[in-house]
Amino acid sequence: MKFVEYVLRKLIPFFIVSLIFIALILNLVDLFMNISRYLEMNAPGKEVFRVMILYIPKTIWYAAPIAFLFSVTYILSDLYAKNEMEALFASGVSLFRFVLPVLITGALLSIGMFFLEDKLVVNTLEQKTALQKKLLDQEESANNDNIVVLSDSGRIIYKARRYRDSAKRLENVYFVIRDENKTLQAIIHANQALWNEEKLVWELEDAVQFVNNGESLEKTSVYDEFKSLLTESYEIFRKNTVDVASVNAADAKVYINHLKKAGLPYNEPLSVYYKKFAFPFILFIAAFLAVGVTGKTRKNVLLISLSLSIAAVVLFYVFQMVTMVLAKTGVITPFMGAWLPDIVFLFIAGFLLKYSRT
Repeated sequence: MKFVEYVLRKLIPFFIVSLIFIALILNLVDLFMNISRYLEMNAPGKEVFRVMILYIPKTIWYAAPIAFLFSVTYILSDLYAKNEMEALFASGVSLFRFVLPVLITGALLSIGMFFLEDKLVVNTLEQKTALQKKLLDQEESANNDNIVVLSDSGRIIYKARRYRDSAKRLENVYFVIRDENKTLQAIIHANQALWNEEKLVWELEDAVQFVNNGESLEKTSVYDEFKSLLTESYEIFRKNTVDVASVNAADAKVYINHLKKAGLPYNEPLSVYYKKFAFPFILFIAAFLAVGVTGKTRKNVLLISLSLSIAAVVLFYVFQMVTMVLAKTGVITPFMGAWLPDIVFLFIAGFLLKYSRT
């Protein structure tokens, strides 16, 4: 199994260097796009540098697919150009056996990519965005006024005069409770409602309840019968719209469930949610693509490898953009909107691999 160690020793250092180089370029692009505003706002250099540090995980996430595809393509093409692959095949080692460590590495990196985004990237990117907006004087308050939120397929309606994000508090709030037939059951009014992080429910202060007894609304100060229903998470009441791409998978699922319960359109956020799982798989596909496209030429290996990598990644991104738009408009399902590019490119990679030089 020395050839396994041999290929990984050539691949991994080259991949790390490529990853760092591409990530650095992406970080510098972000800096240069905002540098005039930084200077205009007299932003401290220390804080600007902190923005760049916080952006590193996201640039690595962006750079990993093209860096891995370029690394595998270049390493294998270089081995073909030096006739090392022919010597390997002559010794009885098949192409698939030789590249199996690369495919396994791609699979492990795909899993790592998902957890990198879910556990680190979304958090650091949120901090980077908040700090950058502060430096550029673009901060937006999450407080909200005159909010109406539908929940549980329209069975529960939240109407609040104001939401204070710092305290997670709704002020002058009404809760309209209806049954499955949308018949009014009760109306609850409270001067304010505070979000209970432990129980995940709204705790009401100075609450008054009006219950429909069939003929009129009967006033009562007890609302325990419907208290357990007031579970719509505080994030929904914020002024800013939840961006599924900028939160982790668990929070994205909570938001999508809210949209479903409220009967609101959810195709687009659901497709973005599936994309969180589908996009990291591109590293595994990149390994297949690289094996399929290598060995076609022995000249200008570095330039051709880079060109093929960029072309493949751009085509993938463009195709993914198209499928996501189709998913948003309902032409295809959200699941297919996220996974169809992976499926198509996996078939293309398999086709190219079938006709690879062996």
